[in-house]
Amino acid sequence: MMEHERLPFRVIFWVFLKLGLTSFGGPVAHLGFFREELVKRRRWLTEERYADLVALCQFLPGPASSQVGYAIGLMRGGNLGGLAAWLGFTMPSAILMIAVAYGVTSLGDLQDAGWLQGLKIAAVAVVASAVWGMAVQLCPDRQRTTLALLAAMAVLALPGSLTQILVILAGGAMGLILYRDSGEPPVIDHHFPAISRRLGVVCLIAFFALLFGLPVLAASLAYTPLQVFDSFYRAGSLVFGGGHVVLPLLQAEVVPPGWIGDDAFLAGYGAAQAVPGPLFTFAAYLGTAMVPPTPGGWLGGLWALLAIFLPALLLVQGVLPFWESLRRAPVAQAALRGTNAAVVGLLLAALYDPVWTKAIHTPPDFILGLAAFGLLHFWKAPPWLVVLLASAAGFILLG
Repeated sequence: MMEHERLPFRVIFWVFLKLGLTSFGGPVAHLGFFREELVKRRRWLTEERYADLVALCQFLPGPASSQVGYAIGLMRGGNLGGLAAWLGFTMPSAILMIAVAYGVTSLGDLQDAGWLQGLKIAAVAVVASAVWGMAVQLCPDRQRTTLALLAAMAVLALPGSLTQILVILAGGAMGLILYRDSGEPPVIDHHFPAISRRLGVVCLIAFFALLFGLPVLAASLAYTPLQVFDSFYRAGSLVFGGGHVVLPLLQAEVVPPGWIGDDAFLAGYGAAQAVPGPLFTFAAYLGTAMVPPTPGGWLGGLWALLAIFLPALLLVQGVLPFWESLRRAPVAQAALRGTNAAVVGLLLAALYDPVWTKAIHTPPDFILGLAAFGLLHFWKAPPWLVVLLASAAGFILLG
């Protein structure tokens, strides 16, 4: 696939639907699945461009993997391409979470399920392969390798989204110092469908107008569906890191008003660990399971899902046109060499915690992880096959 070719809606949708069905393991693992499918296999964008997008989305609140996917859809297919990417990646887990809310909670405690352990181990293999491949491409010299290692050590020593942002900023500063006059050739910028700056400005205005205007409207009108939308919109707007970070905020928004009970909240959270795709689709479960006078039902699930994802999509649509112009400048390209190395370090740290620490506990876990890594990285098996095989092996060997 040529990098400059504009892709139709159906192509982007089906590719991201496959990712939405097979991307287990949380946002870091999702980024590994994206890289394997979109950078290595389909060559929709270069390794450097992909790392640039990951770095950008680390600065934005919301679910990083969904934002990266939406950005890639925008770049390869325009506005419809962004919509196709988001729908494809989000729909499988959203449907599953709505089904759980309708009563499919008989799964019980999933923490010891062998098949789920196999999925976690597959995520280790995917992230390890991504870190290896990105390090080869983005850390070709001692300086950038050192930056990546320092970034990983900093994030592990001081975990938190603020540290991640500071590490990326420090990587950019070091890139300016080390590579501004290095004489390295500039990063080749391939032509992608133009993303409107005017639309970008409109989206940024809409993001802030909703962030500050919804609480005022919700308080003055006392209309429950509007209050629900406001709560989920703020959750999506103010949380950096996405995934598990948003859960305490969601609990504080939906349990105290009596929209949902603690037991129902925790039951849905347990089921969310076993579905692929973004953890933000937990909002679909909450919206469906809420009691009157909230909307409730599948319409309530879609209402909450739209509210929690809308800020992330508005921000990507608003920032990306300006980012695409900025990254062409020689000074920005020097800084990006440093930030890309820092991104490798962030992924390396995440490979250890939470991906490794939550999956590898015993020698059989490690053996299965090595087998999955070998299949994926050296034998070039497709990620969906590695996921299925790891889950089956976990069910048989670890269940």
